[in-house]
Amino acid sequence: MFGSMFFFLNLLLLGASSDGSSFGNRDVDDSSSLGHPKADVGKLGLSSPVKMSVIHQTAAVVGIGANWGSQASHLLPPNTVVRMLRENGIQRVKLFDADYDSLRALGRTGIEVMVGIPNDMLSHLAGRSKAAEKWVSENVTRHLNSNVNIRYVAVGNEPFLATYNGTFLRTTYPALRNIQNALVKANHGNQVKVTVPLNADVYTSPDGLPSNGDFRADIHPYMLQIVQLLNENGAPFTINIYPFISLYIDDNFPVEYAFFDGNSTPVVDGSTSYYNMFDANHDTLAWALQKNGFQNLPIIVGEIGWPTDGDRNANLLYAQRFYQGFMSHLSGGRGTPMRPGPINAYLFSLIDEDEKSIDPGNFERHWGIFRYDGQPKYSLNLGTSNSGNLVPARNVSYLDQRWCIMKSNARPEDPQVAPSVSYACARADCTSLGYQTSCGGLDAQGNISYAFNSYYQKNNQLDEACKFNGLGTITRADPSIENCRFNIMIKPYFSGVGRISGCFEKTLAMVLWISIFLLTNL
Repeated sequence: MFGSMFFFLNLLLLGASSDGSSFGNRDVDDSSSLGHPKADVGKLGLSSPVKMSVIHQTAAVVGIGANWGSQASHLLPPNTVVRMLRENGIQRVKLFDADYDSLRALGRTGIEVMVGIPNDMLSHLAGRSKAAEKWVSENVTRHLNSNVNIRYVAVGNEPFLATYNGTFLRTTYPALRNIQNALVKANHGNQVKVTVPLNADVYTSPDGLPSNGDFRADIHPYMLQIVQLLNENGAPFTINIYPFISLYIDDNFPVEYAFFDGNSTPVVDGSTSYYNMFDANHDTLAWALQKNGFQNLPIIVGEIGWPTDGDRNANLLYAQRFYQGFMSHLSGGRGTPMRPGPINAYLFSLIDEDEKSIDPGNFERHWGIFRYDGQPKYSLNLGTSNSGNLVPARNVSYLDQRWCIMKSNARPEDPQVAPSVSYACARADCTSLGYQTSCGGLDAQGNISYAFNSYYQKNNQLDEACKFNGLGTITRADPSIENCRFNIMIKPYFSGVGRISGCFEKTLAMVLWISIFLLTNL
């Protein structure tokens, strides 16, 4: 990690260059054993939101959903998020765990909930039916009794990714079976259905045509086990589709094919022409299911979205265009050529998460249609509110209007700069720095200041978090430039079960230590 970090630092100190040679200009090694965690079947088919043209829909989208993640240093209070969901007419939410506070806030709202079981729990649940029963009791039954409208349990999250090298192949189905049996035993079998959110790399087509789609040969038997169980229990197949990733990993991918404007050269499959990747990818799955005897199995789109920073194609213009096109695509209720009718989909994602792994790419922390503070990034008509636009989070509490920047008399070539920036970026978020990103135009001092401020804000503006060997200083003048935002962090919240959001634990520990010291020395 730190080897690549120092390479990043050299580029930061030089500032962004116009030829794209600075940090963020991607060179993807397709031969890498790591690949990309969200790789699709590639050939298939600021303080206020940016104002862009809004496509007004002729029909409301029924039951649009959103993914609500929690990999952030400073989380909005669950009640704030739930109110935001309701005011935006988002009727379904997908969680990646079964967080108590989130589920409690969703009680009595009528919002349909998909709770998640992380991959690292699959082995435990696969080997012990009693463990599955206990999980269902604590994370489903308890909340159903509190009027939380739980409809699905997601067993694992993309467990068959090729990049996992088979880690979860032998535990996913047994865990799925045990959770299903536990739901039935608890008399939830009719209301709550199991599913396994899978990446689009579980199926493929040798020539790129949807009609030749089938499950990957190396996982074919495992896929049939899962699909059979879903079919027997009236449960859906959940798939994650990301046109952005296909564009990210393949410089030759046709850009227009990622969107819904109908401007791309179509992929012609017999008598069917596909003008966008989503339809082609979705129907490749439909053909794979039909080929294996499950043509009527319901399909849920578990994740679909477009990031807004961290890559040259991850920007506000493309994200707004993609989402609005997708919403218009859904609003007509046409579905896809293989599956006409309404599509059940969850947007990915609701809110930016600044602690997501950036191994896949710097864009990973910028998938939200809302910023970290619940403010909309751009105009978007979900077809669910009277305003025809996104409704921001209300009553958000921010830290003071203070920023940490590099001292004006400090020099970028100072030998303390590189380790200081390395320390800040390794522990905070510098993914908006780089070629054609939102802060890609900063000079060396601007890059350094951005890194310092990111660390300072993440640590709740502690004075000690702006020292940096004497290089940092606190200012009340906003250093943001055009679209490059130097954020002010939101205040951490205290959960009902003892969790403290953000780095506030450190602050609390320091206060506690000082209190003990004073008490023992007075």
